[in-house]
Amino acid sequence: MLDIIYQDEYLVAVNKPAGWLVHRSWLDRHETVFVMQTLRDQIGQHVFPVHRLDRPTSGVLLMALSSEVARTLSVCFEQHQMEKVYHAVVRGYVEEPMIIDSPLVEEHDKIADKFASQPPKIQHCITHCVPLAKVEKEVAIGRYPTSRFSLLELRPETGRKHQLRRHMSHIRHPIIGDTAHGDLRQNRGVVNHFQSHRLMLHASQLNLIHPITQQPLNLTAKWDLPWQHLINQFGWRGLKPELEQFGEDLAHHFVLSDI
Repeated sequence: MLDIIYQDEYLVAVNKPAGWLVHRSWLDRHETVFVMQTLRDQIGQHVFPVHRLDRPTSGVLLMALSSEVARTLSVCFEQHQMEKVYHAVVRGYVEEPMIIDSPLVEEHDKIADKFASQPPKIQHCITHCVPLAKVEKEVAIGRYPTSRFSLLELRPETGRKHQLRRHMSHIRHPIIGDTAHGDLRQNRGVVNHFQSHRLMLHASQLNLIHPITQQPLNLTAKWDLPWQHLINQFGWRGLKPELEQFGEDLAHHFVLSDI
């Protein structure tokens, strides 16, 4: 069952689990679990997508409950009339806030590239990056005797495919768990030493004006247990309490994972 974080007669928002596809795709014909179909069955009505999150990314996913509202929201996303806030754990120390203003070559799916009639475009891309915490662990991954990590808050000004993952790789601080644009040796080290198997990228907040009521709508999705397990090991628990889950289930997960 999906975690519904907001619902009214026009909209529904869920905390998308990492590893789930938003909808059926011919690119992965063997997958059987999708957000849209699961949510439709859960609430008993059709839902209409207005944006997407990559399969390994978790967090706020907003959908409309009618095609009319979906069209309105799609325009809002296309015109960037909303604020997206992500959190990521990356390799190395990020010491200062920065604006990453670096164009990216338009990225298509590999299969779709075979049918593309036009060469990829150069896309304007801007990401705002704010470091929240850093840590050095006595674990050798690669050529150094210790490993360094940073917790970042990322606010994309544009919405290009894999923008955050590619921008962080561009500044040499790839997101942990990124198998497409990251550091594979670092990823394996984090799996082996910290039991973290997921992409450490989470869509934490989506702030917009409700398309019908015209009232501010602020949607927040909490970090899942695997995310919080790594946060706990790095000593960052309590930095973002509004995104953390507490209770017996979380404590039990930490105890079992540390055995």
